Amino acid sequence: MAKVSEKLMVYCLVAIFVVIAMAERAKGATICNIPSSRLNLCRPAVTGRYPPPPTKQCCLLIKHADLNCLCNFKDALPAFNINPSRAFALPKKCKYNLHIPPKCRG
Repeated sequence: MAKVSEKLMVYCLVAIFVVIAMAERAKGATICNIPSSRLNLCRPAVTGRYPPPPTKQCCLLIKHADLNCLCNFKDALPAFNINPSRAFALPKKCKYNLHIPPKCRG
């Protein structure tokens, strides 16, 4: 029963995130200090079996991202085929010494 409600919560969070992103995209909204129109710049570096290193454009986004905020979406990332471990490894790959919240490591 706990697993069912946990999965339901994750799916609800994903749905909410998608709806917010779609609704706010027209307004040029930001999600965790990242403009929603630029979220895909880091996608190649966090998806697939052997992702390439992050691009300079991705690293510039990560430099300004609110990692505490992004951490709230960690459990929803796999629904978008994003590997959470790779996503939270981006600051290090970009050579930024940014604080990763403990609940988002590994």
